[in-house]
Amino acid sequence: MSVPQPIPYQGSKRRLAPSIVSYFPATIHRLIEPFAGSAAVSVYSAYGGSVNQFWLNDINTPLIQLWERLIGRPDQLADQYETLWHMQDKRERQFYDAVRRRFNQSHRPDYLLYLLARCVKAAVRYNASGEFNQSPDNRRKGRQPEAMRKDIQATATLLKNTLLTAQDYRATLAQATENDLVYMDPPYQGVCASRDPRYFQGIDIEAFVNVLDDLNGRCIPFIVSYDGRTGGKTFGKPLPESLHLQRIEVYAGRSSQATLLGQKVDTFESLYLSPVLIDRLEQSDSFALESGYPISHMPEFV
Repeated sequence: MSVPQPIPYQGSKRRLAPSIVSYFPATIHRLIEPFAGSAAVSVYSAYGGSVNQFWLNDINTPLIQLWERLIGRPDQLADQYETLWHMQDKRERQFYDAVRRRFNQSHRPDYLLYLLARCVKAAVRYNASGEFNQSPDNRRKGRQPEAMRKDIQATATLLKNTLLTAQDYRATLAQATENDLVYMDPPYQGVCASRDPRYFQGIDIEAFVNVLDDLNGRCIPFIVSYDGRTGGKTFGKPLPESLHLQRIEVYAGRSSQATLLGQKVDTFESLYLSPVLIDRLEQSDSFALESGYPISHMPEFV
């Protein structure tokens, strides 16, 4: 069985999940994702058997309701998606618009799954009122129901021991313990507290840094995906040195934009590892201290 991923989401860490999980300590009581999104890291770690307890949180309540339906009633969600998928036949654009309108009124989980499967580049977009307003990809009908059902069922099994909440990330992190591992993929740092169509809600960067400092003080291990670069061009400012985090670049593939221009440019994303996590990893004989990578997961670019 390949790693399932039933919820398509632009910016998902699905491709990077193996590299991210390679920095997990040997023993984790629970993995917490306070900015869950498609929960690609949790799904991958469950698939690999490195973690079996999870807490998925996201301020986007309809998204968490989709997760509740997926984990709690996977067959029902698969049936509903299949019905919607067949109903769109030969009137895909009009049907998509109707489902989007109904979703913004009802927030039904099956409507959201259908919209994510059909929208352009699986890129969620919201208007100033918090309504889903992304357009459909008119070149395709969305994922085939059989494949969607398979991934829904597999994911429900993998994440059966999962706590789901829809609240501010700070409320979730306030309950983290030293036995947990926190993985954070917050909204792009340039958003801060302002509205951005890519995110249901942004975050205040100063407040976020204060939360990380608090996690350090409570000896809670964490990993943060934050900034990155394409070739020599960087995106976003690094987290402050005062947090004493170890910054590691992870290869994210060739830049698709550069490829369109006939260029070959590599993209890297940054991971920040907390001091207590580094201490635990350094105590492991399988961890390559000089490179910062576990020996069994040494990437080719190192």
